[in-house]
Amino acid sequence: MSSQRSIVIAGGSFAGLGLALALRQGLGAEVAVVVADPALGVRPSRDGRATAIVAACRRLFEALGVWGEISSTAQPILDMVVTDSKLEDTMRPVFLTFTGQVEPGEPFAHMVENRHLIDALVARAEAHGVELRATAVSSYDAREDGIDVTLADGGLIAASLLVGADGARSKLRERAGIATHGWEYDQSGIVVTVGHERDHQGRAEEHFLPAGPFAILPLTGKRSSLVWTEKRSEAARIVALDDAAFLGELEQRFGLHLGEITVLDRPRSFPLGYFVARSFIAERLALIGDAAHVIHPIAGQGLNMGLKDVAALAEVVVDAARLGIDLGQADVLERYQRWRRFDTMAMGLATNSLNLLFSNRSTLLRTVRDIGLGLVDRAPPVKEFFIRQAAGLSGDVPRLLKGEAL
Repeated sequence: MSSQRSIVIAGGSFAGLGLALALRQGLGAEVAVVVADPALGVRPSRDGRATAIVAACRRLFEALGVWGEISSTAQPILDMVVTDSKLEDTMRPVFLTFTGQVEPGEPFAHMVENRHLIDALVARAEAHGVELRATAVSSYDAREDGIDVTLADGGLIAASLLVGADGARSKLRERAGIATHGWEYDQSGIVVTVGHERDHQGRAEEHFLPAGPFAILPLTGKRSSLVWTEKRSEAARIVALDDAAFLGELEQRFGLHLGEITVLDRPRSFPLGYFVARSFIAERLALIGDAAHVIHPIAGQGLNMGLKDVAALAEVVVDAARLGIDLGQADVLERYQRWRRFDTMAMGLATNSLNLLFSNRSTLLRTVRDIGLGLVDRAPPVKEFFIRQAAGLSGDVPRLLKGEAL
């Protein structure tokens, strides 16, 4: 009989559910895995957003047995174009293009509708014995030999490890006294789904406009998901417009290359910022996903960074279990933190630099960056390097991100 106690994961979105499945796969049935999140009581998922899943994270979902359940609803990104222009420009010249394969037949990313992926993760977790609790973690008491986790419904779980996957405003991070460093941008992201007359052919577009990037990301059918960056005051004005006025603002940025466009859901805006937790760990506590870091969406890496946390934490915990080591002891968690912290800081600083470089009205900077984009476009080895970086396949890659089971 295993001497390890349960593992409790606070948060039931992609990172929390993905970690639960990875731990169940690697630890077997001897260690109970519990996911606690009030949102688990809402089924099927009502999340209308969509997310770009890069190749490494697709391999993770494939290794966990989830990808086959959603592959028919996932849209491969087959190529990408980058433009740089002013809002009033009638022409948007393409400065940089990427073909979308990291290996023959393997696109560097897929667009996935969140509700399909969450429902598949929940179903897989239930089928494999993960305990799902539609309640929150309200408090915990860490000791040298374990951690007692109290749930909002009155439940008490004796655990070896507690994982905070409870988002950017993490209550567990706050309770642990872990500070964050970073800043808020004077920007908001507008998210909306549109339909269009013509087929996108799997092409993603990133239009760099003075207020910030306007990304058109292909979904299945003649639909696209838009991630649209504006100054906060302007974003608030735009999402408050009536349908006809909103469509007018949208058409000015989207263009007419895909024919007539139709807004398919209610546009929403959310404030943008950058922060990293000063520590990803505390006594018998590990932070993953947005609880540990939030970055600008300019490179589409936020969720994928959280899934990299999942792969790294699952691997160090499973390795510890096979050596008979206490899953929540400090050196196990330190290995996780060392593995993820540098990559997280590097990606955060890179996205911040990109935002500063592109979200401005400087003619000089525009000229310099357009020359730079043109040079990259003419250097296939450099483009290949960037594609592998974006796909999550460079550096010290955890086994799950290679598609290998734990």
